[in-house]
Amino acid sequence: DDIREAGTYKSERIITTPQATAIGVAGSSGKILNFCANNYLGLSANNDVINYGKKALDEYGAGLSSVRFICGTQDIHKQLEDKLSKFHQREDTILYASCFDANAGIFEAVLTPEDAVFSDELNHASIIDGIRLCKAKKARYLHRNMADLEEKLRTTDARIKMIVTDGVFSMDGNVAPLPEIFELADRYGAVTFVDDCHATGFFGRTGRGTEEFYGMLGRCDIINSTLGKALGGAAGGYTTGPRELVDLLRQKSRPYLFSNSLPPPVVASASKVIDMLMESSELTAKVQSNTRRFREAMTKAGFTISGMDHPISPVMLGDARLASNFADEMLKRGIYVIGFSYPVVPKGKARIRVQLSAAHSEEEIDRAVAAFIEVGKKLGVVS
Repeated sequence: DDIREAGTYKSERIITTPQATAIGVAGSSGKILNFCANNYLGLSANNDVINYGKKALDEYGAGLSSVRFICGTQDIHKQLEDKLSKFHQREDTILYASCFDANAGIFEAVLTPEDAVFSDELNHASIIDGIRLCKAKKARYLHRNMADLEEKLRTTDARIKMIVTDGVFSMDGNVAPLPEIFELADRYGAVTFVDDCHATGFFGRTGRGTEEFYGMLGRCDIINSTLGKALGGAAGGYTTGPRELVDLLRQKSRPYLFSNSLPPPVVASASKVIDMLMESSELTAKVQSNTRRFREAMTKAGFTISGMDHPISPVMLGDARLASNFADEMLKRGIYVIGFSYPVVPKGKARIRVQLSAAHSEEEIDRAVAAFIEVGKKLGVVS
């Protein structure tokens, strides 16, 4: 009851169609425009991706009923790992059931009590939980604050120093200052780790993520990312980096050793998306142009949009109940968005997190902006 009274209770709306820009929602008539999915490239219901997954279902079965090292590795698993390595320009890649598992499985396997890990205070919950599992010394630095990070690096005598950051922070749409992080890593002999879940496939000129956004492709030591957002949207995560690291994770990473292999249709779907990205950057360019269109129109209308030219475009409202009511009003107008409030974001910083997709048309974006303006005036957010 306290959660409901605070306006932070999270209800689950029921979708009755495949994930797409226009979806069916239980209790609503007609199709609703979806502006809150991680479906950045619009490929979750792409026919070519679906058919590739169906083909794998027929050829390889529904699942492996095994972990990888017993009898759970098919040739398609190795092929996808190889494709991801080439896409990221890394030596090797290891697949997990999710990026949450990838983050849970790396720090404990790699770091010892003689080591230290330095984590941005707003890193994803999976990073926080993964770091808790390891025995290294732990330090949180202020969000994107390089002076604070340097002070913590300067005062440690750890054997391995690992700097850990999200590439793009999922609640705010802002980007880690990788050039400064890499500079500090060089100065203090630290290893760099980036979780690029909200960048892989669509951020940077060819979709290779936060490194490419800064023109520093190949600079990060370790990248963790997901297959469950831009890369088909089904499930799965991975770590990509030095071959020696991946070999170690195959031997010691508990989520890898004790979780079922990714199902063949999921592997095939992601593999098809990687093929598409290697052939063309058209979808990456489209989501970026859609992002500019939405952000510019909303800013002109008087809304405060957080973040940095990223498809995650949070509409800042402040009050938790206002954010929840705003989302309900948007649904009445055929726009599916969700209000985010504490504990997902800090108190007093509730927002509607809008996410753009390459599949959105300009007309759909304009319709969403018009609905935001109408509701914003009704609720006193804009004049």
